Amino acid sequence: MKIVEKNGLKISSLLYRFINNEAIPGTDINSEDFWYKFSESLKQLVPKNKILIEKREIIQKKIDNWHKENKGEEFDKKNYINFLKSINYLVDEKEDFKIETSGVDEEISSIAGPQLVVPVDNPRYALNAANARWGSLYDALYGTDVIPGNKSAEHDEERAEKVRVYVKNFLNKIFPLLKSDWNEISKIQIENDKLIFVKDTDLDQLKDNNQFIGYNGEKNNPSSVLIKNNNLHIEISIDSNTIVGKNDKASISDIIVESALSTIIDNEDSVAAVDAEDKVECYRNWLGLMKGDLTANIEKKGKKFVRKLNPNKTYISKTGEKISLHGRALLLNRNVGHLMTSPAILLEDGTEIPEGIMDGFITNLCALHDFKNKNNSRTNSVYIVKPKMHGPEEVAFTNKLFEKVEETLGMKKYSIKVGIMDEERRTTVNLKECIRQVKNRIVFINTGFLDRTGDEMHTSFEAGPMIFKGDMKKSKWLNSYEDWNVDVGLSCGFSGKAQIGKGMWAMPDQMANMMDQKISHPNSGANCAWVPSPTAATLHSLHYHKINVFNQQSKLKSRSKAKVENILEIPKADRPNWAVEDINRELENNAQGILGYVVRWIDQGVGCSKVPDINNIGLMEDRATLRISSQHIANWLHHGICSKEKVMEILKKMAKIVDEQNRHDPKYKKMSDNFDNSLAFSTACDLIFEGRLQPSGYTEPLLHKKRLEKKNYN
Repeated sequence: MKIVEKNGLKISSLLYRFINNEAIPGTDINSEDFWYKFSESLKQLVPKNKILIEKREIIQKKIDNWHKENKGEEFDKKNYINFLKSINYLVDEKEDFKIETSGVDEEISSIAGPQLVVPVDNPRYALNAANARWGSLYDALYGTDVIPGNKSAEHDEERAEKVRVYVKNFLNKIFPLLKSDWNEISKIQIENDKLIFVKDTDLDQLKDNNQFIGYNGEKNNPSSVLIKNNNLHIEISIDSNTIVGKNDKASISDIIVESALSTIIDNEDSVAAVDAEDKVECYRNWLGLMKGDLTANIEKKGKKFVRKLNPNKTYISKTGEKISLHGRALLLNRNVGHLMTSPAILLEDGTEIPEGIMDGFITNLCALHDFKNKNNSRTNSVYIVKPKMHGPEEVAFTNKLFEKVEETLGMKKYSIKVGIMDEERRTTVNLKECIRQVKNRIVFINTGFLDRTGDEMHTSFEAGPMIFKGDMKKSKWLNSYEDWNVDVGLSCGFSGKAQIGKGMWAMPDQMANMMDQKISHPNSGANCAWVPSPTAATLHSLHYHKINVFNQQSKLKSRSKAKVENILEIPKADRPNWAVEDINRELENNAQGILGYVVRWIDQGVGCSKVPDINNIGLMEDRATLRISSQHIANWLHHGICSKEKVMEILKKMAKIVDEQNRHDPKYKKMSDNFDNSLAFSTACDLIFEGRLQPSGYTEPLLHKKRLEKKNYN
């Protein structure tokens, strides 16, 4: 690595040039001043970061020893809780309080809807996600299994008619007319500030004309009409010249719905960024989003074009004024957590910089450009989601980090808003006190089933063998955890100020199931929930029309609060007497997910993949899914549910299947040709056989080490 020495730091020349030549120009920051303040801040922050990571290990060892000492005895939860309090794992709750965050964009505070998560290292994906604020409902339905039948590349009028009926039935429920049915109307026009619908010779209008917001074109012949429900907009496009519009009674050619209100641009679980080269690529894409000039060269069906950020959408209000609606999702940036370090910058003692600290300074530096152009936030806020924090002390450290960033960059205090990923058990059980540490900048909490389950297993590793992975969703701790997150958020005053989120739908090809099941998220009081694609965001947005989340939150405030003792119910299997076939099937499913994900991570640097499971259903895999699968097998090995020999046999069997599944990928390198020399295969093995020893069960240390080996070898 070529380095630049500055203020005692050894900085990758790639990163140094990026900051000086790309990130700083256009801001009011002086380069020399930045590097001096940055290096001085590190002297205060790095030692604290190190102490927090060491404390994790100390606490984990104490928990391991407690389980070993109490092995064979009946589990005494009261004794267990008292023990957790004695080691400061579980802290006392203080007085009630309300969050005091101000200057929050409406997509966070007052509009409920889908939230995308997208890897920052892929500009095409990042642009698609940013542009997913608006999506074609007709396309989303026509191209997925929500509408039964075969999806044809050519226009199928029979299928198109099913889409029209589906959408118009939805409109009948959400935007009802006084007398007639959306399926019956033949024309839409505007008269006297009202939306008028023509049915034969009769005229009709909306039951609630307040839902009518604006239009484009002529009043008696509009090209589009804008309506709104639960703060979400829908645009009805009218064009009889299109293949869809000419076959519609009212010439409706498309329904464009407000879809992904916000998007998390991810530096963490969905990317494979292991060195300065990778990190600069991530930072450069984020900078482009903040400047508004990010582009990607696309080739589709033989045609080449340049993708860029969508402009705002404009309309004429029903009273004649111009309306401008934001054309892109509000972007949040997920920084790296406290654990990992990066070789992009070496400190005075020769050690690597904590990657989360580096992310904090550089992603916010890039976001200063948005303060001038308002391309993203209209309130001069930067939204940083912070993952994998363990308890209030680590959240307090994040607050201190952001204070230092604000001082270094000359930002107004609390300009940096924070989202707490509630995905580690020490954060869950102390969530109220975690929120208290950032009560002036908190804008987001969410539940993350996969990482949370991974930490659940690692924390209680010595308690016994864990239940089957699929049974976790029915366990007492998980259901209590999901309710607890909402209860705590509402009690701390999140409603109307901040997001309470729910986790990812991991099956991007199963949209019909998503439409049946994911309505549970707004029903649970979550004003955002994660989806894997723009299409999924468009479909999931319908749920937020059906349910007014803020009304739902008001109802939930009065329910009995979930109990922390239920969250501490350990999901171990008491005296398991499982069939060998069931054990092997579980091992195969886990092994396939691990191998399918790891082979792309190590060999190609792909941090998020759609991997077929044992039933050939494509599942979105990232480091969170990898953590739970690897920890699950490691736990079973530790407690003798399976042997190392059986696991290795299954790994080799599933590697051949994964190789076959990837046979059409020209970049793919087979694992089964030579297991001993496959770096990807050895990484998958290490994640399992060394899983017990990994900090908090995280997969990053091994993945980064092996990916660096791969890059250096190449």
